[in-house]
Amino acid sequence: MKRTLVIIGGIVASAVLVIGVLVFQPWLLFTDVRVDEVLPTAQSSRPDVSPAPGSSATPTPDPVPVVLRSGAFVSQEHTTTGTATIIENPDGTRVLAIENLDTSNGPDVHVWLSAADAVEGFDGWFLAGDAAYFDLGVIKGNQGNQIYDIPAEVDLGAYRSVSLWCVQFSVGFGAAQLG
Repeated sequence: MKRTLVIIGGIVASAVLVIGVLVFQPWLLFTDVRVDEVLPTAQSSRPDVSPAPGSSATPTPDPVPVVLRSGAFVSQEHTTTGTATIIENPDGTRVLAIENLDTSNGPDVHVWLSAADAVEGFDGWFLAGDAAYFDLGVIKGNQGNQIYDIPAEVDLGAYRSVSLWCVQFSVGFGAAQLG
């Protein structure tokens, strides 16, 4: 009888271990995924173009990408650094550029535009999950530079921050307040 209980206990413990490894994916804490996409060079404001002296023609500025909003990442559940910048391209399309990102790798981490503020530390861990958000997709990597398209229908005025949100565990890795 005792031998049967030990065998059953061993089987149950093994099953719990396998399930735990599959759910928590601990190896991700020891691996990095580096992404180095080319970020657009953007100006902080639209160029001011004045007509040439004696000219009646209205000059048009050279089209350049323009920074709409930007902010530095703060750490939440995981140490996170880098900057998030929303850029409007000359054709009117918008992108989120994440520059010099460094955070932990994890399962099911998404890039969200969030209506929540970016609060550092434990107080910010769950804020994005309780606020309106727009999911830009799964994070491309936990290090480097990356770009995410922002659809035209997204109202940027509804979102205060960018959150790196772990969907599987409902926790923020880090967030950047957009100013």
